[in-house]
Amino acid sequence: MAGTEEKKLPSVPESLLKRRKQFAAAKVKRIKKILAEKKLRKTKRKIIFKRAEGYYKEYRQLYRKEVRLARMARKAGNFYVPAEPKLAFVIRIRGINGVSPKVRKVLQLLRLRQIFNGTFVKLNKASINMLRLVEPYIAWGYPNLKSVRQLIYKRGYLKIKNQRIPLTDNSLIEKHIGKKGLLCVEDLIHEIYTVGKNFKAANNFLWPFKLSSPRGGMNKKTLWKAAMLVIGKTRSTG
Repeated sequence: MAGTEEKKLPSVPESLLKRRKQFAAAKVKRIKKILAEKKLRKTKRKIIFKRAEGYYKEYRQLYRKEVRLARMARKAGNFYVPAEPKLAFVIRIRGINGVSPKVRKVLQLLRLRQIFNGTFVKLNKASINMLRLVEPYIAWGYPNLKSVRQLIYKRGYLKIKNQRIPLTDNSLIEKHIGKKGLLCVEDLIHEIYTVGKNFKAANNFLWPFKLSSPRGGMNKKTLWKAAMLVIGKTRSTG
């Protein structure tokens, strides 16, 4: 023979080469997606932080304005009358056995279907008339910023597809009401507290709050104080 034959390397099947190429392309695509999502999360965190910072400044300016106006009124020998409250927190305190259908309907509209349920209500002529109609069955008052924040952070649940979902992640807010410009818990708090243009969407997104039964009787005044104290406690497991 005219020399030894060169050993040929086994050929790689074309189908295997194609799969390898597809796998490499998918890997690159996956890495690009991960990097893009990481960049997007970083951008969103910056937006959320900037918004929270802006809200803090807004709340501080409002407080300082109230203090300044009250001081000016005292200096002039007058009484300072603050603006009419726009927000109420309403708690149902009694059952509705034997009540009129109208009262029952109003309590349903207020989303107070159970005793010791609580909801935020935008105050206007119509809602005030509704509150007066069901006065014997509710206690209500004007929550401050601290109360609103503690209610939402410590006792807040979301209403998603008629299910009660714990408020554990900003992504839930963005996913379901992000189109309203609400991306995080602080957006939700701001919209509720200031009774903004998307108050209805924000409020309906919150499941009615479940409060604990107060000790020491059902007096409306003591009930309201107890409710405000309950807000500061840990989230109910009910």
